[in-house]
Amino acid sequence: MKFKKIALIALFAAAVGQVPTAHAQQIDDEATVSKKKKRNKKASKKSAEKLETAVEKVVETAPIEAEVAPTDRFAYSYGVLLGDNLDRLGVELEDIDLEQLVAGIQSILDDEKKNYIDSETAQKEVNEKIQALQLRIAERQLKKNEEFLAENAKKEGIKVTDSGIQYEVITTGTGTVSPTAANKVKTHYHGTLIDGKVFDSSVERGSPIDFPVTGVIKGWQEILKMMKTGDKWRVYIPPHLAYGSRPQGKIPANSVLIFEMELIEIN
Repeated sequence: MKFKKIALIALFAAAVGQVPTAHAQQIDDEATVSKKKKRNKKASKKSAEKLETAVEKVVETAPIEAEVAPTDRFAYSYGVLLGDNLDRLGVELEDIDLEQLVAGIQSILDDEKKNYIDSETAQKEVNEKIQALQLRIAERQLKKNEEFLAENAKKEGIKVTDSGIQYEVITTGTGTVSPTAANKVKTHYHGTLIDGKVFDSSVERGSPIDFPVTGVIKGWQEILKMMKTGDKWRVYIPPHLAYGSRPQGKIPANSVLIFEMELIEIN
């Protein structure tokens, strides 16, 4: 079932941390409010049209061009925030009716458009739909990631542990011992999803990280105990040894996590 108009605008606002609430109380009298509405009608129409154009640009994944006016850049950027928020949930284009999204925006910005749902109802509906959608997305993600692991295991050089972790050796270090649960380690890593999207990277930050072996996800704990100082491996951690069915930041539910891991030091 598709999102209703205001439900989508509620989600749109949530992309930048602004959950729809009742309109702020105004101290203006009715005459002042009426004048403001008339004065802003044309501006509201233009804003709605710009937002519709921005949504179309996001769908087409068109880059922001240097000559785009700042107001258009704002609308486009707002759309990017929404898209990023939905992407983190694992939402795909087929899950969203973009025409209804634009209609929901217009119903708020354009006084001539009818507002079908109040903010409180919209928030409730969005919460319900997101919960149902997340279950469907989790199932879809699990299937997609299981298929990836099945194909990846067939590749030359890939080794598979009893728990289902896959790994390949990039560089063999000179160390002779492996860390235990009692150790702390210093590592460099670059983490991506199966589509290549980066979700975390000490390499990109330019600084290795220190942590206890037991202070990370189960997949890391298992692999670290197999590595020796100087080893650099590419590791494919299945969902049940990562974050499972729980979305985590940029990581959708039931995601395989791919790491290039380098064990620098054992303490």
